[in-house]
Order: sequence, then C-alpha cells, then structure tokens
Amino acid sequence: MADHAGEPESVVESVMEKITDTFHGHDSSSDSDNEKKSSPVSSIKAKIYRLFGRETPMHKVLGGGKPADILLWRDKKVTAGVLGVATGIWILFELLEYHLLTLVCHISILALATLFLWSNASTFVNKSPPKIPEFGLSDDIVLDVASALRVEMNRAFAILREIASGRDLKKFLAVIAGLWFLSILGSCCNFLTLLYISFVVLHTVPVLYEKYEDQVDSFAEKAEMEIKKQYAVFNVKVLSKIPKGPLKDKKVA
Repeated sequence: MADHAGEPESVVESVMEKITDTFHGHDSSSDSDNEKKSSPVSSIKAKIYRLFGRETPMHKVLGGGKPADILLWRDKKVTAGVLGVATGIWILFELLEYHLLTLVCHISILALATLFLWSNASTFVNKSPPKIPEFGLSDDIVLDVASALRVEMNRAFAILREIASGRDLKKFLAVIAGLWFLSILGSCCNFLTLLYISFVVLHTVPVLYEKYEDQVDSFAEKAEMEIKKQYAVFNVKVLSKIPKGPLKDKKVA
C-alpha cells in the first residue's frame, strides 16, 4: 500500500518538474529572442549616419571643458553674458562708429584717473593707499604662445601645399568653393560684422544641432548622397576628360 501511495506522488513530482522545465525553456528562449532582437537594433544604432562622420558627442567635439559648456549653453548666464559683450562691442564699433584707438585711450584715461583719485583720496580719510598690482608677461607664456602659433601656421602651410599639389581634386574644388563663398560674403559686409556673425553662429548652431541632431543628420545623409551622385556625373562628363600628367615628388636635398 505504501508503494502504491508513493507512485501518485512521484508522478505528480515528475509532472511538476516537466512544467517547470518547460517554463524555464520558454524564459531562456524568450531571453535569447530578446537578445537576437536587441542585437540588430544595437547594430542599426551603431550604423546611424552622423554629420562629418562624428562618433563622439558634441561636447567632446568642441573640446570639452568650460569652452564647450559656453558654446552649448550649459551655463546660460555665462553664455548670455559673452554674447551680450560681443553684441555691445559690435554696436559700439559698427553702429556708433567708435574707433578702437579712441576706445583704448578713453578706457586708459578713465582707469588712470580713477586710480589717481583713489590713491590721493585715501590720504584724507587716514587710510593707506591701495596697492596697484604689477602686470607683466613671463617668458614662458610668450614662448608657449609663439610655439602654438608656429605649429598651427606650419600645419596650415602643409594643408595648402597638399591642396595645391593637385593630388586631391575634390578637396581642391571644396576649398575654391569655400574661398569664393567667403569673398562674396566679404563684399556684403566688413570684417567686424563678419566676425560678429561667425561668433553668433558659433554660439547658436552647435546647441541647435545638438537638440535636433537626428533630423539634421537624416537630411544631411540625403544631401550627401545627392552630392555624390552629381559629383559622379560631373567626374564622368568633365573631370575624367582632363589630361593628367604623372606626378613626381621632388627630393629635397
């Protein structure tokens, strides 16, 4: 009787084990299905087109740190203050037609008069005159600035030499088009206005791009594909017919 009573219990236990196995099997299969589904999604996200081949966030592209925070409006008060100062300078020189030398002289007169009156007034109120700090440039700062300028200028000369060598026709045409556009823009406004427009664009376009980067990247991808098609047609009809001589690098002794 004890054996017969134990048989139903063993049957029930085996059935429960099978049920739990089937549930675990479904869970593992569902997990594997989720992994299979998520892997294509992650691969698609990894292949999303970014403008200029960008693979890092905009904050790192702009150099990171405080300058990137200012350009991307991380600190709105500082960015608004910088734009306000730039706008005030532009209004002062462009709209009011103030001159730089006149402004420097007036600021110097005001600063010297203030310090002079403050130093003399302190003797009447029985206070020690204020200590004017000493200003000066150290040799290290001047050498570092000169070295940085030298490196950047040599890099610019190397890029210009590579473009002028005729090895990369696409880059040559892009530089010519950019210079032509700048010449037209320069004929419409003076250098100070152009500098102010560039400053405002630098403080507005990156933050707008960061906010709407998906839409901008999608439009830029379509535009790039269309430009490549047009360039291919132009290459077949025009550029391929231009005779090219062999390019030989000259050995510098």
